[in-house]
Amino acid sequence: MGPASCAICRLHGDAASAAFEIARSDLWLLRHHPDPAPLAGWLLLDARRHLAGPLAFTDREATSWGRAVRHASQLVHQLTGCDRVYAIAFGEGAPHLHLHLIPRHGADPATAAWSVADHYRAVAAREHPAVAPDQLRELVARARQLVVQL
Repeated sequence: MGPASCAICRLHGDAASAAFEIARSDLWLLRHHPDPAPLAGWLLLDARRHLAGPLAFTDREATSWGRAVRHASQLVHQLTGCDRVYAIAFGEGAPHLHLHLIPRHGADPATAAWSVADHYRAVAAREHPAVAPDQLRELVARARQLVVQL
């Protein structure tokens, strides 16, 4: 699969997706999960270059990755006050690195370990409400003001 047929590559240039974009560098793009968002503060850190994962990193990407993940995780914490930030990347849906940074709230069983995957599926199936669009817009605007550097 090349960039022309990759959903993540197309997303990076899509005007509608720009509403969820928080920050971008020459290597990484940080965005909020698009609508329907399963949780407020569920961010995604994408490689700008089409690559399936860290196995394909250049030396520069490998050096920069840890700092970008740390900054993005700190942003999730600042935005949500969560207890932890889960970092998950599978790459089966689109073989283009996009790391899910998911807020874990100790008091919310829907965010516990693999329960968050069930919550995600329930929101996608419209069995559970997604983050309200106005709350999502407000959170993205706040995140854009807080973001440091990727």
